[in-house]
Amino acid sequence: MGPWRRLWRFGVAWFRGGGAAAVPPVGSRALGRGRQVLGADGETLNQRRARIMARGLPEQKPIDGVKQAIVVASGKGGVGKSTTAVNLALALAVNDASKAVGLLDVDVYGPSIPKMMNLKGDPELLPDNRMRPLLNYGIACMSMGFLVEETAPVVWRGLMVMSAIEKLLRQVDWGQLDYLVVDMPPGTGDVQLSVSQNIPISGAVIVSTPQDIALMDARKGAEMFRKVHVPVLGLVQNMSVFQCPQCKHKTHIFGADGARKLAQTLDLDVLGDVPLHLSIREASDMGQPIVFSQPESDEAKAYLQIAAEVVRRLPPPPE
Repeated sequence: MGPWRRLWRFGVAWFRGGGAAAVPPVGSRALGRGRQVLGADGETLNQRRARIMARGLPEQKPIDGVKQAIVVASGKGGVGKSTTAVNLALALAVNDASKAVGLLDVDVYGPSIPKMMNLKGDPELLPDNRMRPLLNYGIACMSMGFLVEETAPVVWRGLMVMSAIEKLLRQVDWGQLDYLVVDMPPGTGDVQLSVSQNIPISGAVIVSTPQDIALMDARKGAEMFRKVHVPVLGLVQNMSVFQCPQCKHKTHIFGADGARKLAQTLDLDVLGDVPLHLSIREASDMGQPIVFSQPESDEAKAYLQIAAEVVRRLPPPPE
């Protein structure tokens, strides 16, 4: 057995054993009995492990001034997550003008909110060293894209990324917000876990195309949020169908109803379907999101419906 295989097997044994010395397998029957071993205080082994692991988790603290945080996530990039986050934030404000809405972009490596929201410039630094978000279309926005050059790559290791996330979560003066929409990076890595464990999240929205490859990763994203006790509000099926502007023929380029089938498997709801339409892409590239620039279009109405479904599924805000 080579050294890398031995190291891998040791790592698996360490992870499963909670960091204790690796114990060779002795059969499924003995392992089953081991899971039920009681400690001096009557805890099972699994309960004791869960309690010990919980000690290392950070204490969740609300973001000052924010009543409810809604994360928009996807397992895979390129499925329209940021476009959904932007239009969801705008739709929440349009559906209820009395609500104050903010948009936080925590995709450190590939921030796209500044482009989509047509925002540039440095956030104002307040006397208490917090940053004031930039504002457009009535939405307060904060992104790493405001803090680095537009064309400059962010070549950072994990500790620097986590430090940046901490600043975006804790050193921004949002004022008073009813909803903060958080645009997550794709995947199920450190950033997603850090955000989920540091702030109370009212719910997660999972975005996917109907394609099988995208759905595989969307499922992982939904399961990750469940593991960290974040309620999954539902799935958005993006790029659900393409309608030819000339003959009006509809083509399911990425497959038909894949997200609906996944939602049934996960016992979730589909919050809405967003078509693959040229106007959505053009509006996003111009920094004029479809909900703002073409509010009467069918595409904008799809986002308005999704926002209404999100609000309907949110738990009551804390007092």
